[in-house]
Amino acid sequence: MKRNSFLITSLALLSAASGYLMSKASWIGRVGITFFHREYNLLKIWWQGAIAVFLFLMSLYLLHSLLQKKMRPGMARLIHFILLLAAAGGLYLTYDDFTNDFTHHLLGHRFHYGFYLVWIGWMLVCLFFIFKRKDKQPVITTQDKTAPATS
Repeated sequence: MKRNSFLITSLALLSAASGYLMSKASWIGRVGITFFHREYNLLKIWWQGAIAVFLFLMSLYLLHSLLQKKMRPGMARLIHFILLLAAAGGLYLTYDDFTNDFTHHLLGHRFHYGFYLVWIGWMLVCLFFIFKRKDKQPVITTQDKTAPATS
């Protein structure tokens, strides 16, 4: 449980940093969000963006927890690894989009770093479950008192 609380605390701090950075879009980027992309208005206020990112990362954490509990360990680890590759691909595609799309480039570097932190948080969740050890269940043995003891 101690490792889980460390991961959740780390994700909360990462979400706060991401929300703060996404709220620091350039002036022209903020104007574009205000007038043309109103669906991103929550990113202009740091704590709203942080809550959105934290809820997203916690839903990924719960999905990975469910996969870990319901699937065989080898299959679960494979799916965690595939999702890690998907997050790495998303990070690359986000970087490519921010550097090649003019309107996204205008948002500024701090805004970009905030989105990169979302992908890094996803990768941390995947790595946590890839390297998580299976909790050992205590073995309970009962000895039948009527059966003779064997030496």
